[in-house]
Amino acid sequence: MQRRIAFLLGLLAIVAATLAAPSGASAASKYRVGIGDQHGTMFSQTAFQALGIKRVRYLVPWDWRRVAGQRAEVEGFLAAAQIARKEVFVTFTASRGCWRNGRYSTARRCRAPSAKAYGRSFRNFRNAFPQVRVFAPWNEANHVSQPIAKSPKRAASYYNVVRRHCRGCTIVAADVLDQSNVVRYLRKFRRHAKGSPRRWGLHNYSDVNRKRSKGTRAVLRAVPGELWLTETGGVVKFGPSFPYSESRAANRTKYMFKLADTYSRKRSGMKSRITRIYPYSWTGVRRGERFDAGLTDPDGSTRPAYEVFRSIVRKKSK
Repeated sequence: MQRRIAFLLGLLAIVAATLAAPSGASAASKYRVGIGDQHGTMFSQTAFQALGIKRVRYLVPWDWRRVAGQRAEVEGFLAAAQIARKEVFVTFTASRGCWRNGRYSTARRCRAPSAKAYGRSFRNFRNAFPQVRVFAPWNEANHVSQPIAKSPKRAASYYNVVRRHCRGCTIVAADVLDQSNVVRYLRKFRRHAKGSPRRWGLHNYSDVNRKRSKGTRAVLRAVPGELWLTETGGVVKFGPSFPYSESRAANRTKYMFKLADTYSRKRSGMKSRITRIYPYSWTGVRRGERFDAGLTDPDGSTRPAYEVFRSIVRKKSK
């Protein structure tokens, strides 16, 4: 009898604990939160420091050594991040100035590098910045703003280079945008990638800002392993489809977390789970620019989306 009473009391305790637990997927989410930006000045800003963010994402042109000023920018950002003790996730991207007015330049310097040239540049980067150990070989590979948009095979060759020359590093295999060609691109990429990669990157702006999930779900079904939302967040302005609205950006920032919570753990029919998110960006731009997703104004003052971000991120960034 005493054993039965003890069993019932234990069962009641479990039920009570379950009912007392916070509702919603966020209570069980297990992803880490970073932030993407190109300005090392953010590390010294009080609003940034208040977040307790430990991870940042930074875009580096693949030919980062070609222009002296460009190299100085990279050195400055990485030095500031190291002083601030932040883990930097470096994503390589196209040469500066090759994407203008909706078209990619045909200039020789803008062509996709060979795997050999890319490898030489990557090894130089590793020698110069050995503290960086988290990489994505190429940014938004399937978008027309990149010279490898029609060549998943070339994109996979860059992944193979990073994998070969960065043993023990954390590597995101393909970093893609949630557009119509994404699943086809990933399937072809996987045919040429060595070692059966199990970590992928997605920019899911369309899902977040249209408050849907189909692009994210499609990628989760297309690849095995982890999925990082390497660029995400509420858009303040993007062309005519998204006119300037700080309140809409704040609302979509909240949805960004909701969407990440929903798919941050294995679910029926899903082969992957979201383990990191990197909203982009910290620093906004001046009014009139084509794209703006900043949590702050250019002068560092915070926007409504920052307050939403801050209210959620502290418990998730630990």
